[in-house]
Amino acid sequence: MAMVQPKSQKLRLFITHLGLLIFIAAIMFPLLMVIAISLREGNLATGSLIPDKISWEHWRLALGFSVEHADGRVTPPPFPVLLWLWNSVKIAGITAIGIVALSTTCAYAFARMRFPGKATLLKGMLIFQMFPAVLSLVALYALFDRLGQYIPFIGLNTHGGVIFAYLGGIALHVWTIKGYFETIDSSLEEAAALDGATPWQAFRLVLLPLSVPILAVVFILSFIAAITEVPVASLLLRDVDSYTLAVGMQQYLNPQNYLWGDFCRRRRPFRYSYHSGVPVGATLAGQRPDGRGV
Repeated sequence: MAMVQPKSQKLRLFITHLGLLIFIAAIMFPLLMVIAISLREGNLATGSLIPDKISWEHWRLALGFSVEHADGRVTPPPFPVLLWLWNSVKIAGITAIGIVALSTTCAYAFARMRFPGKATLLKGMLIFQMFPAVLSLVALYALFDRLGQYIPFIGLNTHGGVIFAYLGGIALHVWTIKGYFETIDSSLEEAAALDGATPWQAFRLVLLPLSVPILAVVFILSFIAAITEVPVASLLLRDVDSYTLAVGMQQYLNPQNYLWGDFCRRRRPFRYSYHSGVPVGATLAGQRPDGRGV
């Protein structure tokens, strides 16, 4: 027997769907405008959503190719965008791996071991993480300036220094992984110990395989946070060739010349391709262990 929906329910569904469509359109409009600006000639931010004439000059410049104009002028790539992209991926990838490693071992200690001051340390980590990073910029600059005199590869204007600074933001990840560890029955590790496993073997062979879902989440969040971070990277990096893409994009927007076309060409693939492709790919890759772990 067919179910007949009352008119009031149909009206509510129509209004709900209409509201969702308006919301999606409002979200998509900035993205479409950025794409349109990157396909226009010149570097103007104003214009129609659909360009009158599609130009690929900004895309060619971003990929490192020179652009030859009709009057014979040749415009070389103004900045090493692909190098910035590589710097961003390298720093974010190493940072994410390091944060997962440090957070996992710290969380294991807090979740499974007993030692004096554990509760105080946990609360202290959470409280210090609540302060904005801007408050520490002056201290970070002085710290890495001094560190660079003794350990050059983690000083100012080095990717090692940026990675080392990013590794300090593990407090929330430690809390997240600790909470997940506490949901896993410790009797599994005790059973492994009865079979002769050492604490390290129980951690590596029993606890870690069951924790792949939360480790994937921490990796994705750390990667996104590192690849979009600007204040610390712009403070520690000086040379143009060492910039990340998030820092380098600012070079296109200066008071004398706003290169909106080039800026939007760099911004679109960076923000949407990497923010979507990397997390989605990692999530799909982690679906199978996620089912086993849960």
